[in-house]
Amino acid sequence: MTTTEIKTNDRGTAPATTDRSNPTTARLDFAKTAPKVFRAVIGLDAAARAGLDPTLVELVQIRASHLNRCAYCLHMHTTDARKAGESEDRLHMVAVWQEADHFFTEREQAALALTDAVTRIGDAGVPDGVYDRAAAHFDEEELAHLLALILTINTWNRIALSTAKRAGTDER
Repeated sequence: MTTTEIKTNDRGTAPATTDRSNPTTARLDFAKTAPKVFRAVIGLDAAARAGLDPTLVELVQIRASHLNRCAYCLHMHTTDARKAGESEDRLHMVAVWQEADHFFTEREQAALALTDAVTRIGDAGVPDGVYDRAAAHFDEEELAHLLALILTINTWNRIALSTAKRAGTDER
């Protein structure tokens, strides 16, 4: 399909018309266009991670990125997880963590369940059972940080998707 052809996707809406085969065709550079906002999100991200296990942080970010279909963030966080020593088996199982729960600790499963609920909040809110499961594995401060982490990765996913960031082009 060329950028001049308009077809609808499976949701019945027209896809973006930016030519993704041409890496020089881009939407706005969010970091340069809104630097104060960008730095604020970076600050929230850093504050959210404080006190959380780095492996858990990456699993949460990977899961939310799967759910949001954000290839840019998924590539970034699977790369970061590998650098931190995460196994390929676990990385492959994040997308199907409920069916492969034996790959993850109870604490990680609780965090992934909360990630699913918060990321899909419009579907059913955050059910009490999901919240209670997370609260059983995280103290209040950790739970607050976990929620902030989930909110932050959802924000990053939306920035990357809205500005058409391309997987594999992160500058870190």
